[in-house]
Amino acid sequence: MELSFWEIAKVVSASNDYQQWEDFALSGIEFDSRKIEVGNLFVPLPGVRDGHQFAKSAKEKGAAATFWAKTQKERPDFPYLEVEDPTVAFQQLAAYYRQKLNPMVVAITGSNGKTTTKDMCAAVLEQKYKTFKTQGNYNNEYGLPYTILHMPTDTEALVLEMGMDGADQISLLTKIAQPDFAAITMIGESHIENLGSREGIAKAKWEIVQGLKEDGTIVLPFDEPLLRSLAQNISQSVLYFGLTKEADIWGEVVAVSQKETTFLSNLGSTEITLPIIGDYNVKNALIALAIGQLCEVPFSFMVQGLEHFKATKNRAEWLEGKNGLEILSDVYNANPTAMKVIIDNFSQLETPKRKVLVLGDMLELGEDARLLHASVGEHIFPEQIDAVYLYGDLIQDLQTALEKKASSWVHYYPLDQKEKLVTDLQKYCDSQTMMLLKASNGTNLLSVVEKLQDER
Repeated sequence: MELSFWEIAKVVSASNDYQQWEDFALSGIEFDSRKIEVGNLFVPLPGVRDGHQFAKSAKEKGAAATFWAKTQKERPDFPYLEVEDPTVAFQQLAAYYRQKLNPMVVAITGSNGKTTTKDMCAAVLEQKYKTFKTQGNYNNEYGLPYTILHMPTDTEALVLEMGMDGADQISLLTKIAQPDFAAITMIGESHIENLGSREGIAKAKWEIVQGLKEDGTIVLPFDEPLLRSLAQNISQSVLYFGLTKEADIWGEVVAVSQKETTFLSNLGSTEITLPIIGDYNVKNALIALAIGQLCEVPFSFMVQGLEHFKATKNRAEWLEGKNGLEILSDVYNANPTAMKVIIDNFSQLETPKRKVLVLGDMLELGEDARLLHASVGEHIFPEQIDAVYLYGDLIQDLQTALEKKASSWVHYYPLDQKEKLVTDLQKYCDSQTMMLLKASNGTNLLSVVEKLQDER
């Protein structure tokens, strides 16, 4: 980070006499005092404990300065910048730094697939540009500014993931980022509890255009009429992607295997083999191709990037379990649409092995949650799946739907029976079983995945 103390003070309109200290360069910025390095600026954010309580610890670790809220009674004993709200100052600084370095910015949002799409876009762009991307799930009002302020000074392309669970959140993020290009992966049912309907979710995601540059382009799914309707009222360019030749950027799935998906696109004659399962991931790859084309990345370079991209952990990730068990872990996020498509792909894999589903609650689905859970049963068949294990409260309605198809293949566990679930699943820990685990992160099904893996 190439910013000085006085420069930052002016950006955030610091109200104290910051010039009592001579100007100096700051080496970076952190809001977690445990990560502070010598010369950093500390940002005290709200949380279970007010971040101001950690300023002393930050100083001891080498922080050279800190933001400080006016409302605090005490003042720190090292250089500080007094502001109305450290969170807002943090965001203002990120917006300034984005403009100062002025990389090409790509913003990705959507109900599902945004992290994988972010990874794919970055893999494509880094074939031509010095590229930086959102790390992990740093995609909210704290994580996005943090990502911007941590990009290397020679960054040419910045790929930002934008998450939300309510209205006006994407609006804030996109105005900080000012993207040149944006994409919405899909509209699902996640956060319908907060937003009321898929229409409400679409409008919340659509906020991404509020920061999109006037000469920018947004990439949208061809098969989502809610977004197509909204796109009629913007001045920016629109590109549609999909698995239909009616789309601007289209793909045709050629082959799907356990760990790879091969497809063709209209951008070139070369087949592209993704190192990940699922035709839904072809749609994510089409977004990356669209962004690559907009950024003038040669097609052969894009192919190279997609065929070697590394997905963030716990997104459709194959893992080795105990005694040769094959685990497909997709336990970071879930909504009915996403759960159905991965079940479809898993069910259609050609293998002599047993196939086992372990499905957990999908959260923030509102008053129709139980009905939406039950609807997943339309994609599960005893001819394709040998056993189904359900974990949680809301998902019990899926048990009822599945028992109508067969009585002995479905097993249900309430939230307080996780250990019993693990014990029962361990009987499948052998080389003749493939197991898909899918749930919202809040169910912590990841702990089940870990217990099924080899202990190393």
